[in-house]
Amino acid sequence: MPIYEFQCQACGHRFERLQKISDADPSTCPSCGEPRVGRLLSAPQFRLAGGGWYETDFKKDGDKKRNLADSPGSAAAPAPAGAPAPAPAPAPSTSSAD
Repeated sequence: MPIYEFQCQACGHRFERLQKISDADPSTCPSCGEPRVGRLLSAPQFRLAGGGWYETDFKKDGDKKRNLADSPGSAAAPAPAGAPAPAPAPAPSTSSAD
């Protein structure tokens, strides 16, 4: 479910709410009670349940869960073919002041 951000037009109170897309937006401010709440445009957010990214979250209690971020194959991926190469570091200046 997405997390939406809202702001009260009366008092300026900002708050977030986890709700379905089909749910109605809140109509009153939880801080001041005024019916002047509007949804803000912000980066989309969502909530992940669990303690991390695991190979599987459906193993039995006796099986060991492995964190995929710590696996040897999780090294940084090479840059895509169309991506520009990183710029080399500038060479140190060799001129001396007279």
